[in-house]
Amino acid sequence: ETRRILDRLYGYEVSPVLWRKIGPGLSAGRVQSVATRLVVERERERIAFVSASYWDVTCTFAVADDGEPAFTARLTSLGGRRVATGRDFTDRGELRGDAVQLDEAAATTLARALDDAYFRVLSLETKPYTRRPAAPFTTSTLQQEASRKLRMSSRQTMRTAQSLYENGYITYMRTDSVSLSSQAVAAARRQASELYGSDSIPDSPRLYSAKSKGAQEAHEAIRPAGDSFRTPQQVAKELSGDQLKLYDLIWKRTVASQMADARGSTATVRLGADAAVNSTTKQAVFSASGTQITFRGFLAAYEEGRDVERYADDAPSGKGGDRETRLPRMAEGDALTASELTADGHQTSPPPRYTEASLVKALEERGIGRPSTYAATISVIQDRGYVTSRGQALVPSWLAFAVVRLLEENFDWLVDYDFTAEMEEDLDQIAAGRRDRAKWLERFYFGDGTGEVDGQGLRDLVANLGEIDARDINSVPIGDGITLRVGRYGPYLETPDGEGGSKRASVPEDLAPDELTVEKAHELFTTHGDGDIELGVDPASGHPIVAKSGRYGPYVTEVLPEPEIDESLSAAAKKRALAALPKPRTGSLLKSMTLETVTLEDALRLLSLPRVVGADPETGAEITAQNGRYGPYLKKGTDSRSLPDEESMFTITLDEALTLYAQPKRGRGQTAAPPLRELGEDPNSGKPIVIKDGRFGAYLTDGETNRTVPSGMTVEGITFDEAVQLLADKRAQGPAKKRTARKAAAKKSPAKKTAAKKAPAKKKA
Repeated sequence: ETRRILDRLYGYEVSPVLWRKIGPGLSAGRVQSVATRLVVERERERIAFVSASYWDVTCTFAVADDGEPAFTARLTSLGGRRVATGRDFTDRGELRGDAVQLDEAAATTLARALDDAYFRVLSLETKPYTRRPAAPFTTSTLQQEASRKLRMSSRQTMRTAQSLYENGYITYMRTDSVSLSSQAVAAARRQASELYGSDSIPDSPRLYSAKSKGAQEAHEAIRPAGDSFRTPQQVAKELSGDQLKLYDLIWKRTVASQMADARGSTATVRLGADAAVNSTTKQAVFSASGTQITFRGFLAAYEEGRDVERYADDAPSGKGGDRETRLPRMAEGDALTASELTADGHQTSPPPRYTEASLVKALEERGIGRPSTYAATISVIQDRGYVTSRGQALVPSWLAFAVVRLLEENFDWLVDYDFTAEMEEDLDQIAAGRRDRAKWLERFYFGDGTGEVDGQGLRDLVANLGEIDARDINSVPIGDGITLRVGRYGPYLETPDGEGGSKRASVPEDLAPDELTVEKAHELFTTHGDGDIELGVDPASGHPIVAKSGRYGPYVTEVLPEPEIDESLSAAAKKRALAALPKPRTGSLLKSMTLETVTLEDALRLLSLPRVVGADPETGAEITAQNGRYGPYLKKGTDSRSLPDEESMFTITLDEALTLYAQPKRGRGQTAAPPLRELGEDPNSGKPIVIKDGRFGAYLTDGETNRTVPSGMTVEGITFDEAVQLLADKRAQGPAKKRTARKAAAKKSPAKKTAAKKAPAKKKA
């Protein structure tokens, strides 16, 4: 309850500032704003990042025994100095420490010098290897692992888990606890012993404790329901695809959590040889590591996924983590043959973008928000347009940059990580009854009454805000006099034109912020500038007509007057009012047109599409000429016919259209209308995703699952990742409920007397 009140106070006071200074429909929130700041700060790091190049040498060795495997080692030191790897460079591309940086020439020369060198084993260190299983799932770790292994979004994961819980397949899915009940522990140990052998479980049950800040353990960990677990094979016919995948993940993790450690040994070998470099003899040392697992233990059931590591390639053998890579038998002083030496070039990489999994992990580690709300938080920042998905990576929009900057400069403590975490701890204490809710909320909103800046409450902070320069907040300097501005209709570039004015260029939606370099900006001014080319005024409507370059190519559109929305309306009412406004007419340029040659007359013809050709005299169905993704075509109901050329859309007569429809159709049955768009292969079903025009409007389908294109989205604007997510959400809902039962009940409901007479008979039965 306290969290709900706090979130409303936060949103009611701060969101209107965003509406006035950036744009309508935006929102700020206790957790969502901090999550957005995390994503934006990571992108800022990527923008500031300067890549550095470095080279090293790898060598493939073979031992005298033909039965032993060859292995690869990496150069780690030269002449007593460590060879630089990616970790030795700052994010500004500068080498730190005393490591030696090899360039291409030095690495190539060294590789040639070692070609016939005499290598010996300098040292061989062997250590025992032990790896423990991961704890059972909490809400947070389930979302992270489903993202890594199943490529499911947090929202999709929670919806699927909700359906599994509601149907009795798993325990409650909103929990911070990693503990299992005694019945669950017994079930997991029993099943592990039956499936993987009695030696696969330890002598005593494993006990786990929560590590996250402020963990609330009212429920046990997420696990298969019941005192004995059903295997995925036993429930396969009862569950949908996503449900089965998630149940399989939960089952494996639960069983593995009560299994024995994986055991084995790790070995690290150092090999050296003398090389003549620049008339000087230097010792080159190569290193390789290997892990040999002698007892798989829990790995027989399950292995935890991992996020992408920035410096994964820096491992001595070129392989990171706990992968099983066996080194051959050898001893100190053994001579080895170098079968292949290679000089390898590398570029340092920027910090990886957050994925849903790593963002959830970052929020949890900082003690921000509750695991049960992470899915909703990520959905909100995506729905608001602050973040988009590129594969699994979360990419912030320029809109997010503007929002975060406004909050940092005017509400800094509300997006401070430590303050937000402390606030979360306070809320936990209030929930536990250790703090007074009313007093805490009063201090948060009204302040402590001292009048000091540090004691200001949210109300006074908003009331005492200085003048916020909206243009400045929505501007990001790119360099060379170029500024990116966040406009009402999207981001654009602006730069002086040398004549006292300025020129503009639109920024493609799929261009990530860290990809917008000065060089790219100049290129956009050539290919996408100026954003709007004014063609004239439509004499019928009086609206200006402009030509633009968009994500899917050049097009023309009309510019509607700025709407007047009552600022006193609630956010929901404003959203409804904006949605009810008329949308501008648009039309893609024909193949024969360019932005430089298109005229007002051309534009008005394009905006007249679809053109009504006439009505079929037999059926009365309207026939229209339209321009589609795959070219011009006629449409009559659900039946379509391709037109020979683009000009035919404007000239074809009703008689010519009827003649075209009278011709025999190719193939059997009615020719299907071409899809409106093709988006690519669905990673979940493996089938192509297309957008089709259906009886009730445009819809997404992969041939198995259909999903109506939501209001607010357009056929042209929907992205591949959005399409995958929409279909995944639809699958998670399960099959649609049949409507026949509802109709029957509706028919019987008026017959009140009949129903009353039948009631006793039902009790007897």
